[in-house]
Amino acid sequence: MLSYTRDHSIIGNVYMTKAVFFDLYYTLIRYDPSREELLKQLLEGYGMEASLEAIRQGLSVADDFFYREQSRLPLSRRPAEERITIYIQHQEITLKEAGIHTSKQLTSELLGKMRQLDLKLALYDDVIPALTELKERGLILGSISNVDKDISPVFEELGIYKLLQIVVTSLETGFGKPEPEIFQEALRRAKVAAPEAIFIGDQYQIDVVGANRAGMKGVLLDRNNGFKEIVDCPRIQSLSEIVSLL
Repeated sequence: MLSYTRDHSIIGNVYMTKAVFFDLYYTLIRYDPSREELLKQLLEGYGMEASLEAIRQGLSVADDFFYREQSRLPLSRRPAEERITIYIQHQEITLKEAGIHTSKQLTSELLGKMRQLDLKLALYDDVIPALTELKERGLILGSISNVDKDISPVFEELGIYKLLQIVVTSLETGFGKPEPEIFQEALRRAKVAAPEAIFIGDQYQIDVVGANRAGMKGVLLDRNNGFKEIVDCPRIQSLSEIVSLL
């Protein structure tokens, strides 16, 4: 049981966990093939070489930049030109960190090709077992995500729609993580108090910090063990570890 009080001290009223919410991308679902595999294939088409590990590291650094920008001001609230600039910067960081030096024109071209790919989505292997066990324990389960489209068909196709009672997106609420309103809407629908809910995500700034600011308990999912420096919140490498936090 995660026990804590309204002011997060160790005294006062104790709250039992009643709801567990999840981020979407890289928490519940991933691309198959992965982004690094797809980018490697595109680079090879231009005669450029980079290892999967180098590209993966580049994406990690670029993602950190992207989510810091998202935490500063959600992209959905920015002009289209500014959003495009940030996506280009993300691609530039990825390539630079992977040891690939290209022109701005080629960077933009690679980004365009990546965005045109028919990206398939798949569940991580630990998703169904973890969600099933949590639901059997009587917990309310849900997803809170920054997406600009209806994700119900994705959940239906992947077989997890029946496991999630609450699905909240930035598209429908008009707010994106780390803004508190999107977390508060999920709490309202679940009819639970903030200290009675856990939120699990793969990004510290928008997932953990955002959830904590809304009064929930933020948990960092660090599948590749790349955030060892984060010590101010629970950090897990698999969704199977959630049960140990209850």
